[in-house]
Amino acid sequence: MGKRIKGGVSDSDTVHQTNGGENMKRLKNEAGFTMIELVVVIVILGILAAFAVPRYINIQTQARTAAVNGLAGGLRGAAAVVKAQYIVTGATASPITLADGTSVAVGIAGAATGVPTEVGIASAMQDYSGFTYAAGPPALFTNDGAPTPATCSASYAPASGIVTVLVGGC
Repeated sequence: MGKRIKGGVSDSDTVHQTNGGENMKRLKNEAGFTMIELVVVIVILGILAAFAVPRYINIQTQARTAAVNGLAGGLRGAAAVVKAQYIVTGATASPITLADGTSVAVGIAGAATGVPTEVGIASAMQDYSGFTYAAGPPALFTNDGAPTPATCSASYAPASGIVTVLVGGC
């Protein structure tokens, strides 16, 4: 333990007080960042933002394109399930009833036999949220979030059950 000096304070306490006082003086002289440091940081953030914004826009386009392709897959699957149900049950009239109780209008003549109609495909899909449905022919499902929805869509031809994807405006 340090020797006691006048006033009842030990040598070690005096050293701490002296060092603390010097540190306080140094902190007062170094108040913060210089203007040049702040400008450099802002420029660096600007450069990062210049690269990030186009990348973010590209990701949005990819997401909308993927959503349209996903809906197209759903349309193809729904048409296949309805056609299979039509064949398996030996149906000869429209509408047919799916296993979950959904009633789906189907074609009953020619190449469209058992294929969902333009209204029937919307019933078979049940949930196409994020898209707007317009009866056709062809039935058109447009992406609600696309800059040009008409060219970011999937169409369904009821005469053949063919699904076409348009992703030029996503």
